[in-house]
Amino acid sequence: MARIKRFEDLQSWQKARVLANAVYDLSENEKFSKDYELRNQIRRAAGSAMHNIVEGFDAGTNPEFIRFLRMARRSASEVQSQLSLALDRQYITHQELKKTYNLATEVKKLINGMIGYLNRN
Repeated sequence: MARIKRFEDLQSWQKARVLANAVYDLSENEKFSKDYELRNQIRRAAGSAMHNIVEGFDAGTNPEFIRFLRMARRSASEVQSQLSLALDRQYITHQELKKTYNLATEVKKLINGMIGYLNRN
């Protein structure tokens, strides 16, 4: 595997960026945007998934990178939970939940793959 020199080249970060933008788009709808606490919390969680990957990348050691990747994975799970609440509150549709939930699942799978790779090296 070629050495990755920029965090922008990490597939997990690229997909987490897509997730963060999807969450921002969803939370801009009229009903959702008025629930300031949930809107801000889900946005922070989505951003945290993306940003923790970067922090880990720059950490300097594999164990530290793995620690941040685990935080990123938990943040993606938090987004999934918050999506369920948004559905319950009728801020999003089942289709929107499924699409964004699946994005978060893809992020978590990519993170898990990166953790596995780092554990082997």
